[in-house]
Amino acid sequence: MSSSKSLPPLVEPAAELTTDEIARYSRHLIIPDLGVDGQKRLKNAKVLVIGAGGLGSPALLYLAAAGVGTLGIVEFDEVDASNLQRQIIHGESDIGRPKADSARDSIYEINSGITVNLHKIRLEPENAIELFRDYDLIVDGTDNFATRYLVNDAAVLAGKPYVWGSIYRFEGQVSVFWEDAPDDRGINYRDLYPEAPPPGMVPSCAEGGVLGVLCASIGSVMVTEAIKLLTGIGDPLLGRLMVYDALDMSYRTIKLRRDPERVPITELIDYEAFCGVVSDEGVAAAAGSTITARELKELLDAGKDIELIDVREPVEWDIVHIEGAKLIPKDRILSGEVLAELPQNRPIVLHCKTGIRSAEVLAALKKAGFSDATHVQGGIVAWAKQIDTSLPVY
Repeated sequence: MSSSKSLPPLVEPAAELTTDEIARYSRHLIIPDLGVDGQKRLKNAKVLVIGAGGLGSPALLYLAAAGVGTLGIVEFDEVDASNLQRQIIHGESDIGRPKADSARDSIYEINSGITVNLHKIRLEPENAIELFRDYDLIVDGTDNFATRYLVNDAAVLAGKPYVWGSIYRFEGQVSVFWEDAPDDRGINYRDLYPEAPPPGMVPSCAEGGVLGVLCASIGSVMVTEAIKLLTGIGDPLLGRLMVYDALDMSYRTIKLRRDPERVPITELIDYEAFCGVVSDEGVAAAAGSTITARELKELLDAGKDIELIDVREPVEWDIVHIEGAKLIPKDRILSGEVLAELPQNRPIVLHCKTGIRSAEVLAALKKAGFSDATHVQGGIVAWAKQIDTSLPVY
């Protein structure tokens, strides 16, 4: 039965369903709460999905299968082999192709009767609000805090609701945010996270990993919420955060409330600066103390007496490492545990996967008196792409 906490449907129903559509969506049509009216609303709906990656993949496939009439995809990246473990909308033959093109082709294999709009752009403060206004609902499948805050603030200013999901290792989260909700549950992402976490505190999926099938679990919940909002059935996750733990196989919900001290959103800002991918200390330390992968190769080839330290985690070291490097994970250095063991008589060169963690460690070493320490721009990814192409890029 419909929930007493249902919201009015976001979309008016389309005029009719064709004979083919009635056959295709028959399993929806015989559900009393959804029925013909609900399917007509889905047909008339316009949903914008941010990202065709881990969460965007199942979301796009199931939104298409459900009969959402217009799907927009914001995606500027290309398919990489490392995506295939979780981004099921792409296949091996798509490696190197634009993700937007690959996603569109997969969607049309499922449902050629819908419209797919490709937005091969990076979502920016300059384009977000105008883009959002063309859609009824936003589905946010991004994996970085800067874009999440941008999506939130643009949705508030455009007056649009959005479904948000997040994944990391074995845990996922889902909620619905809608500042202008037609009841007293109007909240936004800043009520959950008023400020971005300090740089380096929350690793990305690229650094910390994610169980591939977790994307399906969380993506399917996101699509469920989208369907509920579009058709006006059920109790959406507005004012609630759903947390899923795959290892415990447990779901729990946490009530969310508007932050009474939250500052109203009146404009979009510089979100990279707001979130600070690298801390101010890391940026300052790296200035003048950064070398490239090629410069590191020159030092090693010349036989320079350096201490090359890899600050990644042991599981990353097991995947790939630079010959001659020494593994000392970041946290052991930041805690001060191993400072006394570091050499004082030769320069230290730090590296991680991409250069973010090594910049943070560099700042700590500079503060501890290792004034000639440097770090490698681009980390082991740059080394594998520019110096030793036989190494895997994970």
